[in-house]
Amino acid sequence: EKSDTYHKEPFASDVSEGKSDAIYNFHTYHTKVPPKAILRYILHYTNPGDVVYDAFAGSGMTGVACAMANDSEYAGYGKEKGVRYSILSDISVAASFIAQGYNYPRNLSNYSSEAEKALDWLREDFGWAYKTRHDEKGVGQLTELFGEINYTVWSDVLICPNCGQEVVFYSEGIDEKTGHKKGNNLTCPHCKYNGKTSEFEKAIDPVYDELTGDSRKTVKEVPVLINYTYRGKKYDKKPDEYDLQIIDKVMNYKFDEWYPTDEVFDGFNTNQPKKSHFVTRIDLFYNRRSLIAFSKLWNYVNKLPVDCRNALKFWLQTVSVGFTKTNRYFSSSFSQVNRYLKGTLYIAATRSEVSPWYSLKGKIQKMGKLIANPNCLTTCMSSEQSLMPDNSIDYIFVDPPFGSNIMYSDLNIIWEAWLKVYTQSSNEAIINEAADKDDNFYKNLMLNVLRDCYRVLKPNRWITIEFHNSQNKVWNILQSVIAQAGFVIADVRVLDKQVQTMKQYSTKNAVDKDLVISAYKPTEKFERDLEEKAGTEETAWAFVQQHLSNLPIVVDADNDGKIDIIPERQAHLLFDRMVAYHIIQGLPVPVDSTDFYAGLEERFLQRDGMYFLPDQVNEYDTARIKMDVEPIQFELFVTNEKSAIAWLYQQLDTPQLYSELQPKFMKEVKSVDKYEAIPELSDLLEENFIQDEKGRWYIPDRTKEGDIVKLREKKLLKEFEGYLASKGKLKLFRSEAIRVGFAKLWKEKNYQAIVDLAERLPEQTVQEDPNLLMYYDISLSRI
Repeated sequence: EKSDTYHKEPFASDVSEGKSDAIYNFHTYHTKVPPKAILRYILHYTNPGDVVYDAFAGSGMTGVACAMANDSEYAGYGKEKGVRYSILSDISVAASFIAQGYNYPRNLSNYSSEAEKALDWLREDFGWAYKTRHDEKGVGQLTELFGEINYTVWSDVLICPNCGQEVVFYSEGIDEKTGHKKGNNLTCPHCKYNGKTSEFEKAIDPVYDELTGDSRKTVKEVPVLINYTYRGKKYDKKPDEYDLQIIDKVMNYKFDEWYPTDEVFDGFNTNQPKKSHFVTRIDLFYNRRSLIAFSKLWNYVNKLPVDCRNALKFWLQTVSVGFTKTNRYFSSSFSQVNRYLKGTLYIAATRSEVSPWYSLKGKIQKMGKLIANPNCLTTCMSSEQSLMPDNSIDYIFVDPPFGSNIMYSDLNIIWEAWLKVYTQSSNEAIINEAADKDDNFYKNLMLNVLRDCYRVLKPNRWITIEFHNSQNKVWNILQSVIAQAGFVIADVRVLDKQVQTMKQYSTKNAVDKDLVISAYKPTEKFERDLEEKAGTEETAWAFVQQHLSNLPIVVDADNDGKIDIIPERQAHLLFDRMVAYHIIQGLPVPVDSTDFYAGLEERFLQRDGMYFLPDQVNEYDTARIKMDVEPIQFELFVTNEKSAIAWLYQQLDTPQLYSELQPKFMKEVKSVDKYEAIPELSDLLEENFIQDEKGRWYIPDRTKEGDIVKLREKKLLKEFEGYLASKGKLKLFRSEAIRVGFAKLWKEKNYQAIVDLAERLPEQTVQEDPNLLMYYDISLSRI
């Protein structure tokens, strides 16, 4: 399909796919998008035979979604079923292995009998270590009948700061009914001293290290509870003398199977288990019994034919972290399998040591749910320079790393130690002060990846970027690099994971939510026109024409019968997008805001403060008539001068007196940035609006607005010149004056002055304003 004939609006519908899917839950990973959610995007943007690319593939859910698109059980939503080819790339060794396992070319249920044989072999060889005497009535009356252990609960032993006696944390600090901590305090059972848990230091137990031949420190731990199965029924008991003898026997058990003994490197997450539990090597993450059992299984599987070997290693890896001391104990949980805290290597004071059969048996059945995917290519490499040809990809879906939230290479060390290959983390896209990776490192690496995505994507095709972050600073970095790579953002939605719905985007809810960003690569015709007509006003209108054609026309994301306001169709955002695109392409901005707003009125049709192409407006008008409701107001929060003016435009739909506006305005400006010198309401009104004969303020007629805009810009430039003439850090300023001043300096090609002044501003001011960040970044590269 030729790029200039392909046409899709951004996907802006409700997405309600949860995380209870058996495929999604087969193998955990730090960040995962449910494949059924990705499937909705793939069916919207692609046709059978198209190629889909994921540059931050993680656990490979994009590949799984492509396989679903060709599976009659999943494909649907009124779209065409058929093969979608997928290319998955990730720098992480662990992620690539998981992605390859999820997208195995053959059905993994074919290997279920081999998995059963592996567990049966282990039971014969090492099953004695998981036997326990049956407690018939649960009151300590033990029999000579034996059950099989499901899991053993271990507890740290602490030292009372008052009497120096040992305190078993489980006995004093855990509610046996729920398995949760009783509180932040402990009471010593010997002297009755009550104090904060942090006052009770961990008891140290020196043990012989067979690897080094020396003594090493470890935190003393004791078994406190055993859950086991006898004749198909589960029971709980306290460890008895037989159980303690088995544990002693395991501690002295000699075995020849390989297991990883690599040193745990220093890192943001890896230092925690080092400090808390002296875990300085990979093998020390495991209880001795778990290490032996997992090692025996891993080495057994490693001797199988390569095809079966890879499939069963994927099966084993689903529990390799859950076998470690990071596996927390919660008695109220349905299962104790993989109960470790995601996003950290935290070792809790009470933990579950699970048996191989308890944790792996159910995984065999779930293997049969996975979809064979022979149409997927998985690569382990940096996505900064992929090996794909230019203009070869039909659609890109990415869920990139988000700043400093997750340190992937730290968290993957257990998986990767068993694979004997570690991630080359120097090019890992994270912010990590310990590794000298600051905001600029993250920004430049993300820019390189997105530039390569732009190169390989076909013109007029789409990229969907899902992004989760708790800092607007990182969100603005992402917006900046998306634009610098050449993409044009057409739609931003908030994915509410609590109720799994898409909401209208606003700056205030950009944090602590998932954003779904839809952006496109311009058509070849547009890029030719831009080159031929550079420096003329026509490039501005060519951009607007293309951008409006790629925006959704009618959106009711909540299905509440109300049309959503589409911010991208509003005048100020159209102007911002046009300016940004020209600057990033190294072209002069052909029109100022006055001429741009006047030109919008002349060339395009306006409805509800939004602009449409002639062939779009009928669809919008028809939807308005059918719904017979007013559209919802775009949620707006006053945080600076620009948003204050936009707020006034909303309020002055009907003329109002200053006395009517002032109390409402004071209520809205509570969240203004501390550096922002926001003008008085009277000054904002004088500079931007007109009074009628009754003293009511109203929105000026666009055709007569030119003089007002020019007068306002003149005042702002005068203020900006004052900033230039001053010295030292600016502590209070008007951001609008900075924006207008930067635009003037850019026009004069005075890039050095932009950089100099930007570096006198607070860092967060530049980082959290996409326009200022764009001027600064590009000026910095020019000088």
